[in-house]
This record gives sequence, structure tokens and C-alpha cells, in this order.
Amino acid sequence: MQGMIGCANVLSDLYAMGVVNCDNILMILAASNEMQKEERTIATRLMIKGFNDQAIAAETAVTGGQTVINPWPIIGGAATSVCTQDEFIMPDAAQVGDVLVLTKPIGIQIAVNIHQWRNLPAKVEQWAKLMQFLTEEQVETAYRKAMKSMARLNRNGAKLMHVYEAHGATDVTGFGLIGHAQNLVRNQKNEVDFEIERIPIFKDLKLVDEKVNSWSLLKGTSAETSGGLLIAMSPDKAQSFCEHLEKLDGVPAWIIGKVVPVKDTVKGRHARIVDNVEVLEI
Repeated sequence: MQGMIGCANVLSDLYAMGVVNCDNILMILAASNEMQKEERTIATRLMIKGFNDQAIAAETAVTGGQTVINPWPIIGGAATSVCTQDEFIMPDAAQVGDVLVLTKPIGIQIAVNIHQWRNLPAKVEQWAKLMQFLTEEQVETAYRKAMKSMARLNRNGAKLMHVYEAHGATDVTGFGLIGHAQNLVRNQKNEVDFEIERIPIFKDLKLVDEKVNSWSLLKGTSAETSGGLLIAMSPDKAQSFCEHLEKLDGVPAWIIGKVVPVKDTVKGRHARIVDNVEVLEI
């Protein structure tokens, strides 16, 4: 699974530009020197298998890479594609009246962290506090949902960006929802702001963020890994995009906000989450 997630995350940078076909991937692999030899061999082989399987699912191939020794097992890489101008979408054409679509829920960091607490002696107190609000089954369910989401390719979303004439997109990863929204809005040609009015979140994680430990989930700064695409597109096409993507991927996408005229002409383009944002528990 870690290999599948790593490959999906690598490919997302291409998909966010509407690039559907990847020419090749270089795998960067770190094998753990803190594992026993047999553990390291098994874990490393499975990571490589997951990465290669995901590349095959994306109709591409791993053509090289580099392996190093590291305390933690890590896998990632670089994806490249040579394409014509009509095969990618520049992320700079959002206009007033557009809506913002998000193709995966957020909350990855929380789901993974609280699942780790169960087996970490240093997190005994946090785990005990967590168990006042959630059951172990709820923690496991959130973790499984997060894993499945991270492993899902954004490729169908990239394909549909062309069909429904998207005006630009980014993938939501380490900077969180608001961080990547901010990066995207600053890249626009038009003087616009992004307003996020609703946020899809994995079920139960809002409660954890409020009652157990804060990751600033509703502020949009909680880190994501292999998150969804945040796309600006015309409002008359967005709902059809969401419905079409759900048919292909089997999971929903959401209209989460809108593109409005820039409010502060001195500071320039800005992304913000509105007060009393609507939370969609998924």
C-alpha cells in the first residue's frame, strides 16, 4: 500500500496539469536500516511491488531510479511526460463566477496519526484521551478510508478536466487545502479570490480535531498526502464533472467554493475559508 500511495502521489503533479499520460517514472527508494534484515527485505519488496502495480494501472512504467539506506522506509520519485500544448491545462485561467471542485476529502494527517498512537508508547495519554470520543473501530475505519483515498489515482479527474474545460487546478498535498488554494489563486491571470464554503472531511475527524488534538483541520492547514484535485471551472459544468467522476471512480467529488473578485487590491489574490464553513462528513 505504501508503494501504491507513493506512486499515486508522484503522478498527481502531472494530473493536476491535466496531463493524463505519463511517459516514465523514476523511483526513489529508501530501505530502512533500523529493520531486521528479513523485515527490510519483505517490506522493501512489497513497497516496490505496490509502486510498480500502480504505475501499470496508470499505463506507465518505472524506468529507473535510486536506492539509499535510511532509518525510515521511504518511497517516491519523479514522473515526466512530453506532451503537446492541448494535452495540458495551465493553472492560471480561473475567472469570476467559477466554482471550486475538490475530488477527495481531507483529514489524511489526522487519520494516520491517531492510528499510529495505538502502538506508540509515547502516545499513551493521547490514545487514552482519544478513546473517550472514538472507538478503536472508528479509528480503524478512518484509517482505511484514508489509505484507500491516498492510493486512488487522480487520473480520471485529469481526463475530465479536458472534457469539462477546467480553468486550472492543483493537487492538495503537504501544504493542506488552504495552502494549495493560496498557491493556485496567486498563479491566476485574473484578479480573483477563492472562497471555500464547505469542506469534505473523513467521518469523525472533525471531532478529534476539536476535542483531542488540533491539526487546524477547519483552517485548511492540516497536511495531506496524495490528496485530491482542487479545480476551478465554470458553474454550469461542475456538477456534471462531479457526477461523471463519481461514475468512474466510485466516490463523490464536491463543489466546495467559488471564485470571486479580488477584495484587497493592495495585497492581491487570496484564498480563504469562510466563517462558519459547512463541514461534510464523508
